Amino acid sequence: MSIRNLDKIFLPRSIALIGASGRKGALGHIVLTKLREAGFKGEIWPVNPGYEEISGLTCFKNIAALPGAPDLAIIATPAPTVPGLIGELGEAGTRAAVVITAGLGANEEGTLKRQMLEAARPHLMRIIGPNTLGLIVPPIGLNASFADTPVASGDLALISQSGAVIATMADWANSRNVGFSSMVSLGDMSDVDFGDLLDWFAADTRTRAILLYVESITHPQKFMSAARSAARAKPVIVIKSGRHEEAAKAAASHTGALAGSDAVYDAAFRRAGLLRVFDLDELFSATETLGHVQPFRGDRLSVLTNGGGTGVLAVDTLADLGGKLAKLDENTLKALDGVLPATWSRANPVDIIGDADEHRYSASLDHLLADKNTDAVLVMNCPTALASSEKTAKAVADAIGAYRKAHPRAKPVFTCWLGGAAEEKARGIFEPLHIPNFSTPGDAVRGFVYLTRYAAAQDALIRMPPSLPGDFKPDKQRAQKRVQRALAEGKKWLDSGDISEIFAAYDIPYVAPRFAATPEEAGKAARDLLQDHKACALKIVSPDIQHKSDVGGVKLNITSAKAAEECARQMMEDISAAYPGKRIEGVSLEPLIDRPAARELILGLADDKLFGPVVLFGQGGTAVEVISDKALALPPLDLTLAHDLIEQTRVAKLLKSYRAQAAADIGAVALTLVKISQLAADIPEIRELDINPLLADEEGVIALDARMHVAEEKRRDRHGGNPRFAVHPYPSEWEGELELLDGSKVIARPVRPEDEVLYQEFFDHVTPDDARLRFFSPKPELSHKLIARFTQIDYNRAMAFVALDPETGALLGVVRLHADANGEVAEYAILVRSTIKGKGLGWALMTLIIDYARKTGLKKVYGDVLRANTVMLRMCGDLGFAQSFDTDDPAIVHVELDLTGENPA
Repeated sequence: MSIRNLDKIFLPRSIALIGASGRKGALGHIVLTKLREAGFKGEIWPVNPGYEEISGLTCFKNIAALPGAPDLAIIATPAPTVPGLIGELGEAGTRAAVVITAGLGANEEGTLKRQMLEAARPHLMRIIGPNTLGLIVPPIGLNASFADTPVASGDLALISQSGAVIATMADWANSRNVGFSSMVSLGDMSDVDFGDLLDWFAADTRTRAILLYVESITHPQKFMSAARSAARAKPVIVIKSGRHEEAAKAAASHTGALAGSDAVYDAAFRRAGLLRVFDLDELFSATETLGHVQPFRGDRLSVLTNGGGTGVLAVDTLADLGGKLAKLDENTLKALDGVLPATWSRANPVDIIGDADEHRYSASLDHLLADKNTDAVLVMNCPTALASSEKTAKAVADAIGAYRKAHPRAKPVFTCWLGGAAEEKARGIFEPLHIPNFSTPGDAVRGFVYLTRYAAAQDALIRMPPSLPGDFKPDKQRAQKRVQRALAEGKKWLDSGDISEIFAAYDIPYVAPRFAATPEEAGKAARDLLQDHKACALKIVSPDIQHKSDVGGVKLNITSAKAAEECARQMMEDISAAYPGKRIEGVSLEPLIDRPAARELILGLADDKLFGPVVLFGQGGTAVEVISDKALALPPLDLTLAHDLIEQTRVAKLLKSYRAQAAADIGAVALTLVKISQLAADIPEIRELDINPLLADEEGVIALDARMHVAEEKRRDRHGGNPRFAVHPYPSEWEGELELLDGSKVIARPVRPEDEVLYQEFFDHVTPDDARLRFFSPKPELSHKLIARFTQIDYNRAMAFVALDPETGALLGVVRLHADANGEVAEYAILVRSTIKGKGLGWALMTLIIDYARKTGLKKVYGDVLRANTVMLRMCGDLGFAQSFDTDDPAIVHVELDLTGENPA
């Protein structure tokens, strides 16, 4: 249900505490005390039949005795009472509850948790918990928890599955003047989960950044859509526990063995644009940074210090984390020469010597902040008897304050005052000015790197991918038929003939093996192959053996038909004797490809139990699991994402030229990754795929060996694609044509990221008046960031159809629909070239988007139209939209189409 009724949790006017107690030490007494101490301005209604009054508040016998339906209920009663209480609250009109109580069991038939959810469902009641520490919303004085430490109001939101992390973070934040917009302990996540709260806080104006403590994710598609949406709006930092969960020991493919669950989580976080940290110390550092520094562009750091050793430590950490040390401009070096002694380092880090006083620090900092090659500054101080650390901190704070006043887009400054007493005094000076201060050089550098990584993640979210080759048009039906035939024959692992045809349908170069059922047939097949090749390889064929080399089922460099026949006979006899339970169907032969400069790679698909299909890339060969040089990504992939995946591995460096070795065709490798990603999208029955090795050199790529596992899949997503994709792929089934009034036709299809290049020319053909009618303002400035929002959409929540000229490919018009987080109501927008108005393109696009809305289950489509836009209002009337005037702005007409009734067409 996403954000439905979450306003009752975060903006309640009245709260009922069910299980309130007057007994000190009791949970109900602690929660009531926290509610009162936090300063909540609304009504607080204790409920307990054993009391008439608690702490000066009237106590009510039961829910029926309450003066009204509370917006939010806090439940702290024994587990068996919870389902009944939820039912009573729902009947009374309450739409949200925080269930602190533990012990309701799993979400299975007959358990208390299932009964609780069934009681809540008819009333669309939202539940946080059970088994939760509670909820804290400092801006409204709400502390419905049993956390010991009060929490200051601020602009960070913390969502955690662990109550202990909430309590620890609250204590840490108080000591550093860091405040929160909300702290939510999710507990067992029976209803409200990460996806719901990411949607809420993405739109919450009180929240500038979101922190997540994750143990597990539920509803991965909802999570990915919500996370990607939130990360576009504000920083999202995640820590995931359980990183070293043991992978499946009996994985049937290399890909399955390499795709461990934490690696998949990491791929999901990266795809969503989240910044991942790995322990609470890092989370504290990230929070320290986000609590005081706005995200910024740039990644070049200058270091100012009075201790050379601390400067080296900072630079080491910066290098370890992949950061950049700024190269100071010559003018900056000359300016520093004028204010520093001759013995200063004359380089970055700027070591201003151990006797540096506050004046030397202040002057040096001014010049570093003015340096054109510097994006941020780290100021460090080691306590000495030669200068006052406290006076230095005051001078640095004053310099930063003056700089900020003069520069609206001020560069961030990070500080690190070493030594316990010096740090405490410095923190008291820096905190009021929101200057982040760290205990160690490493922590300070990490704080800087977190923000640069966030900026890089934002850039990655809006990058325009290169276009796919126009001649890549997979024959989806051919591949689907082959898979269905194999399933009908009872196959789980496809044979080489099946794989060869599927790869041919997706234009994946493959050395197709020849099958031989007997040694004699193996000799004949080898004779044919050796006419064109110097040697061939022979491999055992068994549906029960996937890793052939492990059982002696691979023989290379066979150079004669006689050798092939003898080798086949010996191999079949030896394996039959050693593994009597394995079915031996014969052998396969394939030519040995002589490409001495080729690199061996592995490409594959695995099926994660949570996130569904994942794409794997890495260094291939028989020792692939030992080398473990691999990276994972969630499909669908475009070429940009495919290149990113390659660059995450060590073998990426070997693909480039070195010494006398020519570079491999990395573009061909990336395209092959895109092709197997599309294969997974088109054919959900494919559960695992290994291409190992894929040879790559300057001539291109070719697959030498492949395995493919299939299983029945009856379901499809609402676009007709793979229902297990965590990120919805491009919905190609909506590609088609639209016919205009004059009988001409235009291409209509969902928007793609590469359509960005079409937008500038499109807007050149839109008049200022038409742009005003669409945007309610003059024509917008077409920045890359703006057009990326138009073209890089989440097909799970939004749709945009483009109309293209069939001859030139020019963009003629766009209609878009963006659904709310609940997936029921969507806002539309439309714009066509001013030069083709009157040809019926607007009508055709509107009917297309309405048809899409109906078929994908939306209940309502709406829009706001300027009263002056008479053409659009007339069209909306003809299409069945109801119209009403905006009471706040009479120039705007609200139009709304109910899709729950019969289709008038």
